[in-house]
Amino acid sequence: MTGVIDVGGGLRGIYGAGVFDYCMDHDIHFDYCCGVSAGSANLVSYMAGQKGRNYKFYTEYALRKEYMGVEEFIRKGSYINLEYVYGILSNSDGEYPLDFEAMKRSGKILRVVATDAETGHPVYFGMEDMAQDDYGPVKASSCVPIVNKAFEFKGRKYYDGGITDPIPIRRAFREGCTRVVVVLTRPRDFTRDSGKDRWLARMLLNSWPNTARALYRRSAYYNRALELCKIYEKEGKVLIVAPKDIGGMKTLTRDLDAIKMMYQEGYEDAGKIQKFISA
Repeated sequence: MTGVIDVGGGLRGIYGAGVFDYCMDHDIHFDYCCGVSAGSANLVSYMAGQKGRNYKFYTEYALRKEYMGVEEFIRKGSYINLEYVYGILSNSDGEYPLDFEAMKRSGKILRVVATDAETGHPVYFGMEDMAQDDYGPVKASSCVPIVNKAFEFKGRKYYDGGITDPIPIRRAFREGCTRVVVVLTRPRDFTRDSGKDRWLARMLLNSWPNTARALYRRSAYYNRALELCKIYEKEGKVLIVAPKDIGGMKTLTRDLDAIKMMYQEGYEDAGKIQKFISA
């Protein structure tokens, strides 16, 4: 079974959008699709066969005040309006609906990683946890701590999956994958520093102590998982697809030129995937 992991990374996720548009253009298919944060949104559009859908979200919708901004934070306590992005825009009566029925018909296994706010443990949602116009797992996976309030779904509250399983490579192999393409949104040799995470963890400690502890360890989770990916890559089990340059983009950087550059880079870098999955 061939799998793909998209680790997300806010607006840097446009890199993955470029990768999957290339895959759709060249009829490249994966049996297992695992998305973290914005990576989960990339993957559901890919599974639905909607080329260009994510590009429009990153390059047009993300620039709207309704999508994210200080005004949203003041008004609702969340900087990113998850209901607008994955509800109002994405529902069947929205501006660019997700073709949920096509996604279901794809026959691909879906995993969306989120963090249970109370336990601080990763949760792996599947297709069975989604329904037409109910994309709660994607919202939960994309809920950035501090920037957003914890997202409630089916009686539990969640934060970004990247806190607890930022590169779910072990999960992919445990669920039966024999080869995995890992799509990063930072250069392959980037190592995560814990400084910013420690600051965020302190802010979260009183409200969600277990998530705060996980956030404190996030850099270690990421760096260990990346090293494991590199070991598997030498064994021919993993292909890492990562940008050489992110143009100074941070998670919420709304620099349209940099966003478009990362999309093009992702599209071009995806050219190496066909050889890997055909070997």
